Order: sequence, then structure tokens, then C-alpha cells
Amino acid sequence: MTNYQKPIPSGFGANSSTTDVIANIDLSGKQVIVTGGHSGLGLETTKALSTAGAAVTVASRNLDDARAATNGISGVTVEALNLADLKSVEAFAEKILKRGKHIDILINNAGVMAAPETRVGPNWEMQFATNHLGHFALTNRLWPVLSGGARIVSVSSAGHHFSPMRWDDLHFATGYDKWVAYGQSKTANALFAVELDRLGREKGVRAFSVHPGSIATPLQRHLTVEEMVAAGWIDAEGNPLIPLKSPEQGAATAVWVATTPQLEGFGGLYCEDCDVAIRADDSTPPLVGVKAYAVDENEAERLWEISAELTGTNAFGSQ
Repeated sequence: MTNYQKPIPSGFGANSSTTDVIANIDLSGKQVIVTGGHSGLGLETTKALSTAGAAVTVASRNLDDARAATNGISGVTVEALNLADLKSVEAFAEKILKRGKHIDILINNAGVMAAPETRVGPNWEMQFATNHLGHFALTNRLWPVLSGGARIVSVSSAGHHFSPMRWDDLHFATGYDKWVAYGQSKTANALFAVELDRLGREKGVRAFSVHPGSIATPLQRHLTVEEMVAAGWIDAEGNPLIPLKSPEQGAATAVWVATTPQLEGFGGLYCEDCDVAIRADDSTPPLVGVKAYAVDENEAERLWEISAELTGTNAFGSQ
């Protein structure tokens, strides 16, 4: 079911933690990949899935940091991956394919937020390239070990409310706004899940996108204190002025989506607060629910075609 897009309800909520949602879930023998699984929400995700018995491959740009952060977590392997570099994506995927082990869960978690204007690859805008295109190429290259039964989670954000896809200027050639760029990349994460689910469901692959909630993590590294004060997030002393989830609560939605039997038969949905999100409309509070443009099937198909052309990867060929 791809058009359901309303709470199940799951019985969980905004205050649920990874411990809550993973209780009674047995992942023994399961193979999992978490991009950015050594920091912030990714680390909490890795811990939870490992606790449930999964063998987790953490994909990271910085092997030393990743090994230090995951040291002592059972069943974790660390591999190098720079999502802004398609050669790195290809090399990582080749390592995974050579293992010959089926991947049961892929969590496309790594990302950047509100970064200064930066160009990567063939002059791509970095946030779109890292948050979306890198994960698009990775997922397509890993398709041989995903096909046959897997759940794929794209970590999107309520930041998708900041911008739909900018089809006429995806890479901000005519002027850069870091928040609009972030918003577009998070819309892309949601649309990617919609089209991936449509293409993959016949092979037993279901895809979802999630909004973790507001959490203080290293994702905010590009923001100054002054910016966060001006946005009303913190006061001048650094104290939070908005409700913040703990990292364990922030990671809970991705962990729930990745593992819950409650979502069997569903796919292509945007989730938040450990449940399927509502559709955002004029009566919805700001940044709550999912915008129509972020789960639009036509927009999703268009993004897939453009992403395949840009990255030179498409596990499904012409459909």
C-alpha cells in the first residue's frame, strides 16, 4: 500500500526510544548497512540493531572516527564510504557484493544540513549530491544483494517542507540558499523511497522515508550559535527553546520502520514519531506531516530518471 499515508496507529509516539521499538524484535542472522552509522542518530541506530542481533556494516567517510565510536558494539564492521564521490560509492558496493551475503536492511542515514555552498563531482550541489544522489547510486549498485527481500529506509526530514524539487535548477546555478538546498535534498529522499518501493516491491523490497524529529546532533555543525538563536532554537546561553528528542528517541523512527512487522504490506510511505505520518495541508501545524509533492508518484518517477542519468546507475533499466 503506497497511498495509505496516515497513522496506523502503531502504539508508539514521539517519546518512544529505540529500546522501546526494538523490544521483542529478533534480528539474529540479519545483515544490515547503516550509512553514517557511527555518529548521532546513526550511532544510536547501529546500537539498537546490533542489540537485536544484526550484523551491522557501518559506512563512513572517516574510518578512524567510525571505528572508535563503534568499538565494543557487537557484530559491527566498518567500511569506507564517501557519498559525495561516486567512485567511493562504487568501491564500497563492490566490497559488499563480493561478500555474497544478502542485505536485509539498508538505512540511508548519512547526510549534511545547511552547508555552505560546495561543489562536488561534475559541479553538483553538495547537499543534493550527498543526501540523495550518493544514496541513489549506492542502493542501485547494491541491488543484487537487496533483491529478494529487504527493507530500505531513507532518512528524510521535516526540512522537506522548505522546498519541492527545483527541476529548472537542481544544482543552484542561479543562486544558492543553504536551507532551500537542504529542503530539496530531503524532498528527494522521500521521493526516492516512493519510486524505489514501486520498482522493488515485486522483488520483495519495500522502501520508506522518515523524519527523525528535532535532535541536537553533529548534523548542526554548519550552523552558528547566532543562526540557531535567530531561528528560535536556543537562547543566547545555548539552552534549547524548542522540544528536543534525545538521540535514542530521534533514531527510533528509522529503527521502527526498518524492523516492525506492523509495516508488512506497506511501502513508499513517509513516517515520523514511530508511525506513518499524516498528509500536510493548510490546517496542519508547521513542519508536521508530509507535503503532497514529497510523496507524489509522478515527481518520484521524474526524480528517478534524472538521478539515473546523473549517476549512471539504474538497477531497473528502462521500465
